[in-house]
Amino acid sequence: MVKYKVTVSRGLCISCGVAPAVCPEIFELGSDNGKSKVVDKYSVELTEDISVGIIPKELYECAKSGADSCPVSAITVEKIED
Repeated sequence: MVKYKVTVSRGLCISCGVAPAVCPEIFELGSDNGKSKVVDKYSVELTEDISVGIIPKELYECAKSGADSCPVSAITVEKIED
């Protein structure tokens, strides 16, 4: 099954809110520090510096749009295979 790993570098994030606006199914601004993070439903790791999530292939286009919209390139989306 194809899935995708979404990584948000919260250290680079400037809290502009563009990724959550473009793809709220995957991204939100964290209540801890106001930086973008992967929503709890898909989150596998969350620290002050990084947020990592695993998403199904159906959400790839949304995640990619969110990543591409980030003005500081703080988000990456990469394919993983089980």
